[in-house]
Amino acid sequence: MNLQNKRVFVTGGAGFIGSTLVRELLKEKADIIVYDNFISGDIRNLKEVSNDIEIIEGDIRDSNLFKLLEKKQIDFLFNLAALPYIPDCYNKPLEFFDVDAKGAMNVILAAKKADVKKILQYSTSEVYGTAKYVPIDENHPTLPLSTYAVSKLAADRICYTLSFEQDIPVVILRQFNTYGSRETQPYVIPEIITQLTNSNKIRLGNIKARRDFVHVSDAAKAAIMLMKSKQGVGDVFNCGSGNDYSIELLARTIGDIFNKRFEIIIDENRLRPLDVELLRANYFKLYKLTGWTPKISLEEGLNDLVEWFNDNNKKWLWEEKIVSSDKVWVHKKVTNIKEIV
Repeated sequence: MNLQNKRVFVTGGAGFIGSTLVRELLKEKADIIVYDNFISGDIRNLKEVSNDIEIIEGDIRDSNLFKLLEKKQIDFLFNLAALPYIPDCYNKPLEFFDVDAKGAMNVILAAKKADVKKILQYSTSEVYGTAKYVPIDENHPTLPLSTYAVSKLAADRICYTLSFEQDIPVVILRQFNTYGSRETQPYVIPEIITQLTNSNKIRLGNIKARRDFVHVSDAAKAAIMLMKSKQGVGDVFNCGSGNDYSIELLARTIGDIFNKRFEIIIDENRLRPLDVELLRANYFKLYKLTGWTPKISLEEGLNDLVEWFNDNNKKWLWEEKIVSSDKVWVHKKVTNIKEIV
C-alpha cells in the first residue's frame, strides 16, 4: 500500500514519537495533517517541517472530529494522542482514562464515520505488566500496573472489538520504550542526560528495572510499514528491539558517553507504587508481516541523542518556555478545529 499523495492524519503529531513519525511520513511523500492539543506535545517539535504539513489544534474527544476527518478527506489515521507520562496518572486517573480510552474510541468511531481506509492505534508494552516470560509476545497475559496502562489496554480492547463488531479497519501497535531527540516528557533517559550534564551524582528510582528500548526513528518506520501492509487489521503487534537493559546499565552507558565518573543515589520519591520490573519484546509477528527490524543500536542511538542535546542548548523543550517569537509563529501556522467545522 502506497502513502504517496494520500491524506494522512496524525493525532498527537507534536509529541515525541508523533513528530518523528511526521518526518518519516514526509519521506513517503504523504499529505500530512497533524492534530494536537499541545498539552503533552510541543508545537516547536514541528517548526522545521511546518511548511510541509497542516497543523490543527484540537482534542481527540471533540464530538466534531468526524466532520474534520470527512472535510479533509482523510485516507489513513495514526492515533498517538494520549496522556503518556505514568507518574502523572497516579494523581489524574479519571483524566487518563477519559483521554486514553474514551478519546481513542471517539477517534475510531469518527474515522469509521468519515470512511477512513485504515487506522493505527498506538498502544504500549505497559499493558503487559512485568514479564511472566521473555521475550514478550502478543499472547502474553495483560496485567497493567498503572492507570495509564489500564486506560491503554481499555483502548486496545475497544479497537479490537470495534474492528469486528463495526467492521472498522484498525490495527494496534504495542510500542515498547522509545528514546531519541525531541522528547516531550522527563523520562529516564533524558533525566539521566540532564543530571549527568549538571552533576557527578544522579538520583534515580528503581535502577534494577529492565526495559526494551528502541530508537524513535526505528519505531516510526515500524508504524508506517504496518500501516502500508494490506494485512493486520483487527490484530495487535509488538514493536521493540528484542533486548532489555537495566536502568543502571543505561546510566553507566550514558556516563561513558560523557566520559564521566558519577555516583547513583536511590531516591525514594522516584519509586513508583507498582513498577514493571522486566520488559523485552518479541517482535517476530511484526517482522513476519512487514519485514521490519530495528537498525539503530542502543549505543549509537544514545550517542546521537547526547549530541542532539548538546546542540540544543543542553535543554529539553519542557524545560524552556515558549518565547514571543514562537507565539507569533504558532499563531500563523496553527488552525483550531472550531475554525474548520
